[in-house]
Amino acid sequence: MKIVYDKTYPPTTTDFAPIIRAIQAANPDVAVFCSYPLDSVGLIRAINEIGFKAKIVGGAMVGIQATAIKRQLGSLLNGITNYETWVPAKTMQYPGVNEFLEKYQARAGAEGVDPLGYYLGTWGYAYAQLIEQAISGANSVNDDKLADYFRTATFKTIMGDVKFGAGGEWTESRFIAVQYHGIKGDTLDQFRGMNVQTIVGPKRFETGTLVYPYEKAK
Repeated sequence: MKIVYDKTYPPTTTDFAPIIRAIQAANPDVAVFCSYPLDSVGLIRAINEIGFKAKIVGGAMVGIQATAIKRQLGSLLNGITNYETWVPAKTMQYPGVNEFLEKYQARAGAEGVDPLGYYLGTWGYAYAQLIEQAISGANSVNDDKLADYFRTATFKTIMGDVKFGAGGEWTESRFIAVQYHGIKGDTLDQFRGMNVQTIVGPKRFETGTLVYPYEKAK
């Protein structure tokens, strides 16, 4: 791929319209944004206000996985293709995940946390399972012994089996690319299932195909 625009912006940036106009001037086919939550919101608002014309838009926007931000942005998310860690698709129904979510969602409102728990709740619990199994398997809380166990074991979690490679990375990544579509208003229930999102990759998790270009997906 030929890179036509590759720049950063100051952390204090609040007006993203000039950035989107500059990117538009480069006429990219694919626009990948790597941003933190407040920036992600600002960028998506600017993308919609300006009428951005790239054919695929999204990538690594942190924050839009959270239900509160999804509800805040509403239909402005339509067409965006971005990473998620887990969504309630049939291809991601690991043993125990729905049982966890049933308990989590029953308590979430009173605790003032994400009401669905798909993004941080699921993996947060899985991380705790990893630690529990490592301590049990190594029969120790010594860092070196735990590290040795993590390098060799396969862990059973509500996110499926987890095993780590030589460098500490997952041997099989669970990140998915999701395209949002058909979002209307800010109602919570539309985000519970798969009606407003499609997994477009990796292949083993796909629930549909990418709507292309972005303008059509909007």
